[in-house]
Amino acid sequence: MFTKEVTDSKLYKWFNDRLDIDSISDDIASKYVPPHVNIFYCLGGITLVCFVIQFATGFAMTFYYKPTVAEALNSVKFIMEEVNFGWLIRSIHRWSASMMVLMMILHTFRVYLTGGFKKPRELTWVTGVVLAVITVSFGVTGYSLPWDQVGYWAVKIVSGVPAAIPIVGDQIVELMRGSPSVGQATLTRFYSLHTFVLPWFIAVFMLIHFLMIRKQGISGPL
Repeated sequence: MFTKEVTDSKLYKWFNDRLDIDSISDDIASKYVPPHVNIFYCLGGITLVCFVIQFATGFAMTFYYKPTVAEALNSVKFIMEEVNFGWLIRSIHRWSASMMVLMMILHTFRVYLTGGFKKPRELTWVTGVVLAVITVSFGVTGYSLPWDQVGYWAVKIVSGVPAAIPIVGDQIVELMRGSPSVGQATLTRFYSLHTFVLPWFIAVFMLIHFLMIRKQGISGPL
């Protein structure tokens, strides 16, 4: 995998003695790719690329975004109109979010239609479903952050849905909103979920998902 000049260098030998780079590179280079694999098997990888773009652009916007009901919309306008290339970063973040959801849906359909959820890949399918739920949660929480009319009413509708659940419905609604009504506590909770809680969840389940794919290999054709 590496050229002879690289493997003979002192720096490579220093790292190889401590990290056993040779065995890692041999494992990566020797992995068998079945002949039936085509572009439709790349949808999961495209979803991952979209997530990386989301992470990078979202992190950049946190330097200017203000998660308060009084300043959220103005901070978004500031990003779009005053920050250098802010309009580009937010636009990429917005369109990449839609692309990530679309690729996730297509990937799920591909796995289901080709039987990729069957034995011994049941747990891989379960972690994939969890990742899908987290992806949708990213969309719901992120949609509210500009705190404009669309975002406000989207939060009010989404957070009010659990009220239909008997006995515990009202408690779940108040837990999601942070108070009996939609306000600053709601925006704070959605911002915390979007920028801290959900990224940790998706990172853990992505690691588990990829390790199991690596261990079990790519599923066969239908």
